[in-house]
Amino acid sequence: MDWLTILIIVIQCFVITLAVTTAFAYLTLFERRLLARLQHRVGPNRAGPKGFLQPAADAVKLFFKEDIVPAMADKPVYLLAPALAVIPALIIWAVIPFGCLNLNWDYQACYDPARANLWNILQITDLNIGVLYVLAVTSIGVYGITLAGWASNNKYSMLGGIRSSAQLISYELALGCAVLSVVMTYGTFSTHEIVTQQKGGLWGIIPQLLGFVLFMVAATAEVVRAPFDLVEAEQELTGGYNTEYGSMKFALFFMAEYIKLIAVSALAVTFFFGGWNFPGLDILGREVTALAGPVAGSIVFGLVSLGAFLLKVVIFLFISVWVRASWPRLRYDRLMDLGWKWLLPLGLLNLVYTAVVIVLVPDRAVHSWVLFGLGALTIAIALGFNRTPKPVDNVTLVNDVQLPQS
Repeated sequence: MDWLTILIIVIQCFVITLAVTTAFAYLTLFERRLLARLQHRVGPNRAGPKGFLQPAADAVKLFFKEDIVPAMADKPVYLLAPALAVIPALIIWAVIPFGCLNLNWDYQACYDPARANLWNILQITDLNIGVLYVLAVTSIGVYGITLAGWASNNKYSMLGGIRSSAQLISYELALGCAVLSVVMTYGTFSTHEIVTQQKGGLWGIIPQLLGFVLFMVAATAEVVRAPFDLVEAEQELTGGYNTEYGSMKFALFFMAEYIKLIAVSALAVTFFFGGWNFPGLDILGREVTALAGPVAGSIVFGLVSLGAFLLKVVIFLFISVWVRASWPRLRYDRLMDLGWKWLLPLGLLNLVYTAVVIVLVPDRAVHSWVLFGLGALTIAIALGFNRTPKPVDNVTLVNDVQLPQS
């Protein structure tokens, strides 16, 4: 590896870090304005034209707030916890392909399985175990939240940390089953190969409809977004694990949640919606190359693929905000029931479906639609069972006893 390659990797890391932190800031504005629209409110509109500078105002406010450390806190762990929360949210982007801009000026190498002539500037690295890297990084995100609750020496924070441990471990199992189903479908752990094998419009949601539903539910719980945000339930825990945090340490937890939300949306696009692919992209690259040469063809191919990827991510972010505005927070026992009694069995069943169908039906197009039918049927049956009325056996009845008057 020469110095130019190292320099380009450093620049890629810097640009992506700057991009996702800026995206986090304006995702908060996007969410607040969209929530206001859905709830018939105005939303932030004072800082700058139409509220466009509201993220900058929030950053200045948090930066200059008083920073208090509890006297009885475990100070080293208390200070380390915000970093442990935000670092996994940033390093997960190393293997996500944003698009394909080949610096060797051959757009067709983006679809080459051998990738002998591919130098993709829109992906930091293409690990042959990229999916395992994603699962490993997402699994260590629980440490920041749990240690924050424990180190604060606060009962409410501790309860939030315990809840986070139980919730994230429970839903990681269903998330892992959904991702492994994608790996079995495409026969690779490389995120780049998963994207390129979805070329032609047969996106991953077709063979893995059930896996997509499981992934979205489990991923929403993994990033502790509504309706699964019980680790910071204000009505029960006065804020949860971050109760004793203020100023920029609180901002780091806030930033970690939103960056993970963007990363989860990017992974959903990569695994189930073709990544940077969209119908006609190959034809566009070929026509531009024929008209203006391979350099122009590669640049146009790369920029359009990047735009397609970002558009899909924005759609998923819109859906996440829509869910937050529409669904109330679950009760904690129902949260655990959903993870262990529904998502995990369905995830294991999806793994069995995928393995058996791929072995029995070798043709990819045919087994994709067979898996789609099995997934749709399983979802319909699961929804039917879930709608069956159940006796109320977990409510404590209190008799209204009239005490005798003295």
